[in-house]
Amino acid sequence: MSTRQIFLDRGPGEIRGVVTLDGRPERLIVRRDDDEPCLMLGARLAARVESVEPALATAFLDLGGGAEAILPFKPDNRPTRGAMVEVEVRAEPRRGKLAVARLLGEADGTPRLLQPAPDVSEILRACAREAELVEGREARHMADEAEADALEVLHPLPGGGVLAVEPTRALTAVDVDLGERKGADAKRVTRQANLAAIRESARLLRLKGLGGIVVLDLVGRGHDGNALMAAARAAFGPDNPGVAIGPVGRFGTMEISLPRRVRPILEILCRDDGALSDRTLAQRLVRRLQSEGEVQPGARLVGACAPGVAAAAAPLLADLQARMGARFELRADPARPRARIDVGAA
Repeated sequence: MSTRQIFLDRGPGEIRGVVTLDGRPERLIVRRDDDEPCLMLGARLAARVESVEPALATAFLDLGGGAEAILPFKPDNRPTRGAMVEVEVRAEPRRGKLAVARLLGEADGTPRLLQPAPDVSEILRACAREAELVEGREARHMADEAEADALEVLHPLPGGGVLAVEPTRALTAVDVDLGERKGADAKRVTRQANLAAIRESARLLRLKGLGGIVVLDLVGRGHDGNALMAAARAAFGPDNPGVAIGPVGRFGTMEISLPRRVRPILEILCRDDGALSDRTLAQRLVRRLQSEGEVQPGARLVGACAPGVAAAAAPLLADLQARMGARFELRADPARPRARIDVGAA
């Protein structure tokens, strides 16, 4: 029987939540202090219908404060331009795409937040109701591990082999490679590898926050379609409702459609070019200062980094100083590589 645990790391400027499945990260939730509350999954709002596109069966909504969303509708339930409606965010915005809302009913007044989205601790408890919520240093370590895992492309398969998870604009490609997986019975080896790949793919796609069309390129030939389909239904069960799984095709691929609900972790942590953002590097720097400050209660510590990272870290450092005292400082070095951050004695 699978075991899930939940972890909550509260740091300056950021809260991270992790769900583990049998000791390995399965979900990573990252909330930052400058996130827009009205664009979070589950938020309820009063919104104004700005425009209606009948050909697309879509309305564009003004959520207030410059935030926007789209509202798909059925032909017999088309909203009216200028009307106030109550909606719930069912999919967070992602790169190049607006948030998606669902209609709850009519509203009045001006666009505004009616009910905030569940907080991180509520989301974690919904994922593992019987688990104890772990906080503190252990949670910080687990969140760091989950973050590192979510950013990787290549992932080892239990028992040997490698899984590559690569999102594109159109779909997410998952490639299974036997690698050094050994066994006398080649058919048995490939079957075990494919079953392990399906389980791992489900975990990793949840961890990375990926949805939409997924194409899983299996290994071998002559697949046991019934066994693989049963394994996929079980592995992707936690993602329901909204999961659709196709049979193994003639080219040895399985197609899966997953609902898009949350913003992908890669978009939260990275710039458009795939490099870690200044904000993410700043969060890492301040976490290191915090950890060192806990180990050395009386020490004065300095974080060295590139200027852009220092600018992003300045408000986070003020938060850390309010929590632990004014014994931390930043040192911006224009000659320092952008991704290099160091912490030492002042």
